Parts: sequence; C-alpha cells; structure tokens
Amino acid sequence: MRKVSVASILALVSSQAIARDDLMMSARQIFRPIPKVLPAIRDNPVTPEKVELGKKLFFDPRISVSGIISCNTCHNLGTGGVDAGPTSVGHGWQKGPRRAPTVYNSVFNVAQFWDGRAPDLKAQAKGPVQASAEMNATPDHVTKTLNSMDDYVGMFKQAFPRDTPSVSFDNFAKAIEAFESTLTTPAAPFDQYLNGNASALNDQQKAGLKLFMDKGCSSCHRGINIGGQDYFPFGVVGKPDAKLLPTADKGRFVVTNAVGDEYVFRVAPLRNVALRAPYFHSGQVWSLEEAVGIMGEVQLGTKLDDKERSDIAAFLNALTGHLPNIEYPMLPTRTNETPPPSLGR
Repeated sequence: MRKVSVASILALVSSQAIARDDLMMSARQIFRPIPKVLPAIRDNPVTPEKVELGKKLFFDPRISVSGIISCNTCHNLGTGGVDAGPTSVGHGWQKGPRRAPTVYNSVFNVAQFWDGRAPDLKAQAKGPVQASAEMNATPDHVTKTLNSMDDYVGMFKQAFPRDTPSVSFDNFAKAIEAFESTLTTPAAPFDQYLNGNASALNDQQKAGLKLFMDKGCSSCHRGINIGGQDYFPFGVVGKPDAKLLPTADKGRFVVTNAVGDEYVFRVAPLRNVALRAPYFHSGQVWSLEEAVGIMGEVQLGTKLDDKERSDIAAFLNALTGHLPNIEYPMLPTRTNETPPPSLGR
C-alpha cells in the first residue's frame, strides 16, 4: 500500500484552497453581493412614513377601476415578486403582452420594465395604474380614491409634510417607490460566498458558477442583480422560436424607435430566478434548465449538455436570498365618497 505523506496531503489541500480562492476572486470581479444597507433613492428620501404608506398602496386593489387589481396582483410578494402565469391578466380579463418582471431587488436595475421605458420605480408605479389592460385608472381616479379616506389623507400628510396638497399622483408613486426599494433579498448563498464563505456553495454550484463565467453568461448577467443593467437582443446568435420571441413585440424599439433596438430587451436580473418560472419576457418556458439551454444556444451559440445545464441551474438556485417578511396590511375603510368599482371597459 502506497504511503501518503503529510506534506503531500497538505499540498493537495492547499492547491484545492487556491483553486477555490481563484474562483471566488474571479467572481468578485464580476458580481457584487446585495448590500446590507438599503440604497438611497434619487429625488425621494426614504422615510418610515413613506414606506408604510407605500406598503398599503401596493396592496390596495381600490387603486384600480375594477377594485380588484393591486400592485401585488401581478408582483405577488409570496411567489417571487411575480404572478403565476405567463403574462398577467388585467382589467376585463385582458392578457398583458409580457411576463411581469419581479419587484424584488428591482431598485438595483438600470431602468424598469423589459424595455427600460421607466427610468426609476416611481415612474414605473404610474404605468400599470393607467394602462387600459392593467388597472385602467387615471391620476384623478387615484387621488379621488385616496382623498375619500381620512386615514390615507393623514398618512400622506405624515409622509409628505411639506407638500400641499400632500395627496397627489406623484406622491402616490413616490410612496410605492419607497416601499419597493426595501424589497431586497440579501444573504443568498452566493452573497455569502462573495463575502468570503467558501462553503456557502456546494461543489455543483461552484461548477455551475465557473461555467456561468467561462461560457459567457456573465457578460450580460453581472453586477449586484446578476443582470438588469444592459440591453441586448434576444437572439444574439440564433433567433428563438416565435413562441418565445413574438414578432409583434419589438422590445426597446418601441421606446427608442432605433432600428438597432428591434427585439432588444433589458437583461433579466437573475436574483431569485428559481422562484419565478415561467421565463423570458414571453413567459413560455417553465423549466430553469430548459431556459439555461435556450440562452446558451440563442445568446452564446453554445449547445450545453445535460450536466452543464444542471450545474448552471444549481448555481442559479444559489441566488435565492432571504425574502423580507411582509405582513399583509389592514387598509383604510372606504367611505361614501370612495369611487365604486367598475368592471366595464
């Protein structure tokens, strides 16, 4: 039986540690952990009063004309910040054209919506409210509804003490932005790994991380949110199937009218991605491994084998962080002045 010296064992352990550290160091050049301190919001200082008001507004379906749809309807905090279907169902049972993006960690994105048409969360908050296929409301409907309830009027005065009137459509959006900015999910296994805990990822997840970087996935999916910072065509190398890339939806082109932006979309952030199937803006892929394989082919021109897809998916599961514990709020009681719901179009 061959004897193994203590020195050789130590050398092996040392070489493994160096390899592990090399992977960690490479990852730190590309990714960043979610910070413990909440980010500051431009032109909207976040206060406890704004957050509490924004939380109630986020869950209040009376903002919609039907009285049925709230922000949480499509961005359900219990299901990864998204709803359960391929595309959301809005006013009058109309289907939206795209998959609802997650609200979790959205504060870290360069812009909001798949096409980036909203520069920040307060601009995003105004969009679905006024969209005929979503809440089908108007700024006047929103302010009339809020002004009809004394509790809301009082909360707006506390949240925006310098504004007259304090209840406005702009302040409605700012309050929601303040609440949504708190919906971060730190301390994922990958965050712990980036912070120096080498055992936070298992061997398969480390193999998936290495593949994610070596194959080129991290060229687009990088930074704090593992994406959300850039715009790229869906189909850099090969065009996806029409069910994944509907020809009628030209993506960012609708925002910029630039020919080069046809079928260009904001890179999907991958934080908590394992919680929010189906995938892509069309919401047509229910398996994370299948989504990984499709991205390899159409974005990188790489045919990933079963093990590679499985390893990368294992790494993506390590991006699931600690979701905030959100208690469903009790909402102000309607009055005779509160607009009644309307289901008509």
